Amino acid sequence: MAEAQQSRVQTAVEDMVQGLEREYIRKMQGRMFRCSADCCDHHSDSMTQVHQCIERCHTPMAQAQNLVTTELEKFQDRLARCSMHCNDKAKDLFDSGAKEPAVRALMDRCVGACVDEHLNLLPSMTRRLKESLGAIPQ
Repeated sequence: MAEAQQSRVQTAVEDMVQGLEREYIRKMQGRMFRCSADCCDHHSDSMTQVHQCIERCHTPMAQAQNLVTTELEKFQDRLARCSMHCNDKAKDLFDSGAKEPAVRALMDRCVGACVDEHLNLLPSMTRRLKESLGAIPQ
């Protein structure tokens, strides 16, 4: 993928993730740490009970991280498949005798269309993630 196109995607995804982190993840981390600290205050509990308590505190955060990671992986996979399709089209054009400038122009247009299409998916992906993160029991 062209460097400029890759940078556009990376910036947009980083902005989305930072927004989710500020709005949801950071609050969840605070609850997780406070909950874990409370577990340590149960002086009559056994070491196993304290560890189980801490595990329960970490569960929502682990679910949130898994959710975001899974969505980002799906997004990357779709974008990679789109780019591979562009590579195939460029190879077919080259194999049919087209010159390198024409192949490069096709590749640039195709990858640009992939990036635009996937950047347009970010708002709905963000909305889905916000709904899912908000639904995780604390």
